[in-house]
Amino acid sequence: MLDVVKISKTFNPGTINEKRALSELSLHLDDGDFVTVIGGNGAGKSTMLNAIAGVWPVDEGRIVLDGNDITALPEHKRAFLIGRVFQDPMMGTAPNMQLEENLALAKRRGERRGLRWGVTKAEREEYHERLKTLGLGLEDRMTAKVGLLSGGQRQAVTLLMAALRKPKLLLLDEHTAALDPATARKVLELSDSIIQENGLTALMITHNMSDAIRHGNRLIMMNEGHIILDVRGEEKAHLTKRELMEKFSQLSGAQVENDAMLLSK
Repeated sequence: MLDVVKISKTFNPGTINEKRALSELSLHLDDGDFVTVIGGNGAGKSTMLNAIAGVWPVDEGRIVLDGNDITALPEHKRAFLIGRVFQDPMMGTAPNMQLEENLALAKRRGERRGLRWGVTKAEREEYHERLKTLGLGLEDRMTAKVGLLSGGQRQAVTLLMAALRKPKLLLLDEHTAALDPATARKVLELSDSIIQENGLTALMITHNMSDAIRHGNRLIMMNEGHIILDVRGEEKAHLTKRELMEKFSQLSGAQVENDAMLLSK
């Protein structure tokens, strides 16, 4: 479903602030893979997701999604192929629009815009049923402004919006980092169910090692613009945080004593 082939990205080249964020990074995702991504600050996690999403062009390499080379495709033209949920609950929705209007925008993403606007009766019924699956009572608040929702509710809605058109790839960029632990667990459970029910291929950056182990069928660890670890299946299922830290130390050459050190590296 996704082939990232030897992509590199350097910010501020030729200046004292030059930073090589990605270095000939390659990654292959099969259809239906749910991959968690972990690594310290500056490891290149978000740069990789932004490159895939088309936020900025890569310096070299190719990005192929579902057999189509999208390397040179601008971000807005990738929107109907890629769904994304950001770390900030305020992003991904239009806060001054109603909940049903936000869902309508997501459902029509990538379609040619006409003069007609408004939410049809059939759409309203569909959104009501989809919101009901979240278990948050939002199906009874479809005319409420999204800006009035809590952070967890907004992330749940953004997840639903991102999956409405069944994108080829779903990108989750530390989408629970700004939430309290209980709400984060709920949003992660919703992420699991939405990905599974829709058969989506997904990449999820997380700042939590336990979540990286617990969710998805595959885990990759990044360091200094490279993927240094790629585990899946039974090996991933039986990983512990201690083993993950030991692997990081072995592969990166850096000694860590706890997961906070690894994540803040």
